[in-house]
Amino acid sequence: MRTTITLNDETHEFAAYYARARGLTLSAAIDELIRKAQAPPPPKPDIRIGPNGLPMFPPGEGRITSEMVKKIEAEEYDPKNFTRRQRPHRTH
Repeated sequence: MRTTITLNDETHEFAAYYARARGLTLSAAIDELIRKAQAPPPPKPDIRIGPNGLPMFPPGEGRITSEMVKKIEAEEYDPKNFTRRQRPHRTH
């Protein structure tokens, strides 16, 4: 549908920046922003505060064991997961 709207300068600047950043037309960017505003908000995580004042995972989500942490650390710091990045060749 074709229509004409009037935007204040700040709103137009934001929508134009959003469009450029995503490679969209201004119309498509405004349409996308309106649709996002209409979408229901994502559910908030069930974060509880423990007796010591620290945030806790919700009950029933499973336990994080020291073995799980060690496995993730071993995978994360495995030298095979790091590749040497080469700098792009410069042309003059």
